[in-house]
Amino acid sequence: MPLPEAGFRTRRRFLKAAAAGLAAAPYVLAASALGRDGRPPPCERVVLGYIGTGPRGVHNLREQLAWPEAQLVAVCDPWTPRRDAAKRLVDRHYGTADCRAVADFRNVLGRPDVDAVGIATPDHWHVPIAVAAMRAGKDVHVEKPLGISVAEDLACRDTVRSTGRVFQYSAESRSWPRCRFGAELVRSGRLGTIRAIRVKAPDSVAGGATVPRPVPPELDYDLWLGPAPWRPYCGCPDGGNRWYHVRDYALGFIAGWAAHPLDLMVWAYDGDLAGPWEAEGTGVIPAEGCNDAVTTWNVGIRFADGVPLTFQAWGVEPETDPKLARLGNYVQFIGSEGWVALCYRGLVAEPDALLAAPIRPGEVHLPPSTSHEGNFIHCVRTRARPVDPVSDAIRSDIISHVSEIAIRLGRKVVWDPAEETFVKDPQAKRLMARAHRAPWGL
Repeated sequence: MPLPEAGFRTRRRFLKAAAAGLAAAPYVLAASALGRDGRPPPCERVVLGYIGTGPRGVHNLREQLAWPEAQLVAVCDPWTPRRDAAKRLVDRHYGTADCRAVADFRNVLGRPDVDAVGIATPDHWHVPIAVAAMRAGKDVHVEKPLGISVAEDLACRDTVRSTGRVFQYSAESRSWPRCRFGAELVRSGRLGTIRAIRVKAPDSVAGGATVPRPVPPELDYDLWLGPAPWRPYCGCPDGGNRWYHVRDYALGFIAGWAAHPLDLMVWAYDGDLAGPWEAEGTGVIPAEGCNDAVTTWNVGIRFADGVPLTFQAWGVEPETDPKLARLGNYVQFIGSEGWVALCYRGLVAEPDALLAAPIRPGEVHLPPSTSHEGNFIHCVRTRARPVDPVSDAIRSDIISHVSEIAIRLGRKVVWDPAEETFVKDPQAKRLMARAHRAPWGL
């Protein structure tokens, strides 16, 4: 289907200039970009850039390449080998040498021909780049988790609203039909009265080097740090040190891995919106090494509707149910008529008969998607609402933030979802935001 005229006028003007030979050299279009290979012509194609080309970014980028309605023209990463490898992948796919590889994301956002960007950077860059992209007129597909603070999450949503850009949260379980079916079972009342919810996810990892060493010449370390506090290079973010266990760059797996089941939880259930809810729990905060994200957490949450949520890391207790053990990380809804557990690895229930009957016409049907990247490209083309919008991203992300803050404070906290703040708790409120290193503020 043709793209809406208003969203693509700039690119169409650019294409006219390119046809006349007036475009700058990095933006010269290959023959395949002119619609001669059976693909949609340029005016009906989403032009994409991808920012962050580590393993996750390359996975997403490969999915984008599979869609003929899209054209990848730029890749970005402060690691030279990663961006060069991503460029080779894109060029090989199109049979050209036209993909631009850059270190600085601003060189992607400044291109008038780019309609949308995918973002799979380290977590501390997710929201700053997403906000900058939307302000530059780009639609965004952002990896999970969303922000490293509540304030970042809310700023991202405010920018989505003020700019009108398409925002897709990359909790790709929503594009697995079995996960959608499980969420529909819960919303359609097949479990009866919901009595309890359990969420399990992998532990973060302690350790990490603290001895400074030379920055690799292939890394723009200052750009990689970006809004995070400056610290000497000690091996993070290369293969020896995993940045997602360092709180300056991430919340750890209480947000990173837990984003999968928490996103499915809010897709299936609205208890977090029913009114103020409380969270209290424990977790290990490593005292040695650079890794200081909370690990082995055990948090109890009670929603305003009275339903308890147990939010745990794997290391708290072994999984005894063989059905649940096969899933690994999951959300389990326990009702008066049985239980169901959702995960991108599968869908299990007790009794098994819960999975046998299809969702009937009068029951709840959630938006279908069979490809997260494909859903994003479709929504950029049509301006439809993505399967995983910013509002749901924030709901699931906030559960991680509130849990982590309760652990660090060592006491119960109460979150008000209507006011989007802690109730009568100045100490907890101070932990809702983090400072950004200049010049990378929001």
